[in-house]
Amino acid sequence: MTIDQFNFAGKKAIVRVDFNVPLDENGNVTDDTRIRGALPTLKKILADGGAVIMMSHMGKPKGKVNPKLSLKQIVPAVSKALGVDVKFAADCANASEEAAALKMGEALLLENLRYYPEEEGKPVGVEKGTPEYDEAKKAMKASQKEFAKKLASYADAYVMDAFGTAHRKHASTAVIDEFFDKDNRMLGYLMEKEVKAVDAVLGNIKRPFVAIMGGSKVSSKIGIIENLLGKVDKLILCGGMTYTFAKAHNGEIGNSIVELDKLDVALGVEELAKKNGVELVLGSDCTATNGLDFGTMTVKPGSEIITCPANNVPAGFEGVDAGVESQKAFAEAIKGAKTILWNGPAGVFECDDFTAGSRAIGEAIAEATAEGAFSLIGGGDSVACVNKFGLADKVSYISTGGGALLEAIEGKVLPGVAAIEA
Repeated sequence: MTIDQFNFAGKKAIVRVDFNVPLDENGNVTDDTRIRGALPTLKKILADGGAVIMMSHMGKPKGKVNPKLSLKQIVPAVSKALGVDVKFAADCANASEEAAALKMGEALLLENLRYYPEEEGKPVGVEKGTPEYDEAKKAMKASQKEFAKKLASYADAYVMDAFGTAHRKHASTAVIDEFFDKDNRMLGYLMEKEVKAVDAVLGNIKRPFVAIMGGSKVSSKIGIIENLLGKVDKLILCGGMTYTFAKAHNGEIGNSIVELDKLDVALGVEELAKKNGVELVLGSDCTATNGLDFGTMTVKPGSEIITCPANNVPAGFEGVDAGVESQKAFAEAIKGAKTILWNGPAGVFECDDFTAGSRAIGEAIAEATAEGAFSLIGGGDSVACVNKFGLADKVSYISTGGGALLEAIEGKVLPGVAAIEA
């Protein structure tokens, strides 16, 4: 069942949205991108003549009530975006009265799901690996099912539209489905778009296929990198992981970030790329400094900024961005691509002095997209890059899910999708 096939007239739909939005110290929403992303699904339900019940998490309250993470704070922003005065239920697990009173055309937002440990399904206060933990896990699984059943009781249909949590087997994403028959559970528009975007990259590849993997650690991306090496024509590796590769070849990297226990992994990646005939592109030079203040994301007065080989960073300096030659190499590798995936920046782009590498990648992707490539941007930092550089409307698709996108790229089945399709 797709959301377009379903008629919500006279029905209440409970929708798993991702309203985990940033707030300022006064509880005001500072970026409503995720709220706007859910609007097509929510408006379809209301336009059909149905009522909508929204459920989401915010932050990591770890099973306890935390007023700073209350979804009540975002009710005005959701109301404004949806064009409906959104009602609020202060307890997501005891909202039967509010749900029953909801009239067609109305909307209700439930309080933070993660105020209850049953949402994530993790035992609380018991040490992992002990017999007590195993017993607590069984008990929690039963409690999680009851929690999901309670949420399901509020509505006639269930819509999963939170791609950012689709890789988690939580009560609201992969357990609640059990309480709706196949014709009354479906993916929302945002989820459908995300699934199609991943399929366009991995299931319907137009070549050349170029992937750009950035970020600080090889270890956090190794599964994705290995999976991509079986699919791509070119793989650009940039960001902090550059220095682990340099160190693996006995390079001098100064104070640059490095994973000394992953040098063999870096060499293994190079070997696998060679075996699969994939062109592996690594930065040859870098921008380095001896005075980056990570707290303020500024360079301390009197500090130096230099360009040097990525495998010969002077003592006391750390590589913080791709150098000019690396930028040229990255842009050249992207040129002519027909499928592009970008996850992870080329440097500490949050500091305005070190945006050049990430900007060069973003602009090259925009040019390739203008020439007919399909480009998928995923991961919070990469999304922040394209927004910072004003390129958001010059790429094909920007994913809302960081971890979920990475697991999908890695070839893993997403519980939030599998449960709908079961």
